[in-house]
Amino acid sequence: MAYSDSYLRRILLGTKCIALVGVSPNPIRPSHFVGRYLATRGYRAVPVNPAHAGEMLFGERIQSRIEDIPAELKVDMVDIFRRSEFVPPIVEAALSNLPGLRTVWMQIGVKNQTAADMAEAAGAAVIQDLCPKMEHQRLFGELRKAGINTRVISSKL
Repeated sequence: MAYSDSYLRRILLGTKCIALVGVSPNPIRPSHFVGRYLATRGYRAVPVNPAHAGEMLFGERIQSRIEDIPAELKVDMVDIFRRSEFVPPIVEAALSNLPGLRTVWMQIGVKNQTAADMAEAAGAAVIQDLCPKMEHQRLFGELRKAGINTRVISSKL
């Protein structure tokens, strides 16, 4: 699946609150540093993990399920850190319980066409097999600091 840079940039710039489904409080897990990065870039990062419900992470209380996310948080993106076969019920719950949902994002290695079709039929944008942290860094010039060619020309330091 190829997504244009303008499509990804538009989604990242329009997103304010992200539910991180399957995020880990363990700081060496990829889901943790993705969530921490997004939180430090101004996104409200709402952690969802039943094994750690009630604990605090990224300044937010960890929710057990999508259904437990308070409506006033106005989640507009769900970022899924679960295996591909577990994605359809997550998307169903998100579509049923998050009225402002605009994007379903599946992490690197996570792809489920049934869930993608369901989300798109409900009017949500879908991204599969990519990481919003890596795409944010690439599109907004942060990876160049590590010597990676991002194809983004900038005079910012």
